[in-house]
Amino acid sequence: MQHFDLTGKVAFVTGGNGGIGFGMARGLVAAGARVVVAARNADKSASAIGALGPNASAVDLDVADEASVNTAIARAVDRFGRLDILINNAGVNIRKPPEAMALAEWQTVLNTNLTGAWLCARAAHPALKAAGGGKIINIGSMASIFGAPFVAAYSASKGGLVQLTRSLAVAWAPDNIQVNAVLPGWIDTELSRNARKQVAGLNERVLARTPAGRWGTLDDVEGIAVFLASPASDFVTGAAIPLDGGYSSQL
Repeated sequence: MQHFDLTGKVAFVTGGNGGIGFGMARGLVAAGARVVVAARNADKSASAIGALGPNASAVDLDVADEASVNTAIARAVDRFGRLDILINNAGVNIRKPPEAMALAEWQTVLNTNLTGAWLCARAAHPALKAAGGGKIINIGSMASIFGAPFVAAYSASKGGLVQLTRSLAVAWAPDNIQVNAVLPGWIDTELSRNARKQVAGLNERVLARTPAGRWGTLDDVEGIAVFLASPASDFVTGAAIPLDGGYSSQL
């Protein structure tokens, strides 16, 4: 359908070399976009580009470093002449009880997950505006809805990201920039597969709590990315959309 066609569009995906970011990048490429995979692990990025095909390229990026963000966005715009889509996916987590976290650990999580998303959005804004409008997709988490004892910093960062999403949506609506957040639930990735090996009963608990009766897949991730990056979502902005098979809807 034409509403979902991304031919000629350029997307910048942070943390796009694996997991959910890779799935979103794959969906955008399939819909016709050219995708810049922005991440710190160059070898992993090279592997991702090989899987994504000729419409993908890579750039080094540390989202917590202002100069790195500005340089990476500028390189993408210089190479392709425009920027239409930004996906803020890069993130970290340090699992500790809140009373055991060091200030430096707290700041690492907040600087990467929240400040990094703002830095990327701020750097991308002029190019998105110059293109006549664009899309920003922030990757949140179920941790922005539920509390958990070992992810205080992560939850705070993802809750803040939802509010940043709403603020940017309002601020940049006159520039025809739509800003939305996706809140992934339990998605089948390399990280979650490792978690299932390490945490006894995790798979059974997730399946029991999820009305859809399964884990999410990268195909599910592709679909929401293409929708929010395409003209199909031009009247959707400031939303935080769970991608969780109903997990957050069930008591």
